[in-house]
Amino acid sequence: SDVYKRQLWNTYAFFVLYANIDDFDATKYTLEYDKLPVMDKWILSKLNTLVKTVDNNLANYKITETARALEEFVDELSNWYVRRCRERFWAKGMEQDKINAYMTLYTTLVTLCKAAAPMIPFMTESIYRNLVCSIDKTAPISVHLCDFPKVNEDWIDTKLEENMEDVLNAVVIGRACRNATNIKNRQPIGKMFIKAPWKLDDFFTNIIADELNVKSVEYKDDVRDFTSYTFKPQLKTLGPKYGKFLGEIRKQLSELDGNKAMDDLNNAGYITLSVNGQDVQLEKADLLIEMVQAEGYVANSDKGITVVMDTKLTPELIEEGFVRELVSKIQTMRKDAGFEVMDHIKVSVCGNEKVEGIVARNEAMIAGKVLADAFVGEEALAVSKEWNVNGETVTIGVEKVNA
Repeated sequence: SDVYKRQLWNTYAFFVLYANIDDFDATKYTLEYDKLPVMDKWILSKLNTLVKTVDNNLANYKITETARALEEFVDELSNWYVRRCRERFWAKGMEQDKINAYMTLYTTLVTLCKAAAPMIPFMTESIYRNLVCSIDKTAPISVHLCDFPKVNEDWIDTKLEENMEDVLNAVVIGRACRNATNIKNRQPIGKMFIKAPWKLDDFFTNIIADELNVKSVEYKDDVRDFTSYTFKPQLKTLGPKYGKFLGEIRKQLSELDGNKAMDDLNNAGYITLSVNGQDVQLEKADLLIEMVQAEGYVANSDKGITVVMDTKLTPELIEEGFVRELVSKIQTMRKDAGFEVMDHIKVSVCGNEKVEGIVARNEAMIAGKVLADAFVGEEALAVSKEWNVNGETVTIGVEKVNA
């Protein structure tokens, strides 16, 4: 599909943009695996697993499977690895962490081009020639003259891949929860609960919390405090069998303790009702089952994982949400005004007492994020604009400070 070609090109363009800013030359550095953080080890593990998969598939003429494996890898490379590592490329100077990020992404792109060359011949050629031939005169002059990459088994860490897969699944389900509540992504949520066949350590759990903007994550063996089930008769299967008792069956189903009935269904395979003096056994196929949520919580399930979010927002959380929105608006104004990334500014926020109070209480945090040296009152600044911030109308002004 064209989507993954565009993702691959965008990932390559991201690398080139920063490599040019830093005059980064991959021949002057080595990839030191032992110094890498988890995120780099993860993408290199996925990369080597991919090379293995593509090699096996192509050897067995499995073309669609090859394309699918490449698509999935490129998607995780761009939407997960690069997105979560972006800030490492913005760091000043050339510290070890930045070298790790550059060398990991460089190695991944070059290896990926060699593995994907049979499937995307022209784009991989273009990327390879720019990334490799431009700095290494001894390299083959075409990606199609290179050997197929060798799998580095030492870099494949299946446990790490499984853990990250769990993280990604939890995040997707968590996003569905957030979308169902209409709580903006920038608004922090206090707590979420995960019921799953696994429990991740702090490193991975913190990634979930960060991605979903949640203060704390708790693993639960059951989520019955927050969810229950409702049951209705499935007319297709029950109609022919118990036509005249349907009204009574429906009434009894509506009165069941949802969690207990679900336990019976899962353990015994059926629930038993007493209808007009006879026992009626109902299986899952006889029932329409819906998960219902306790007030103030939203839940979602998929792939054996249930995520529950506490949607009650405390005044502290709401204030933090305001701060994040304000930072975002000021950043937008900086960009629209053509300021450089490192330019320092002064900021005015006026015309709304509530928002002014929030700014006063969170001045240091906002200043750090937007490089503001000063907050000034009603002073007229070079650029000024009226915004709606979470329903509050406020005027924000920004001006460059001449260093």
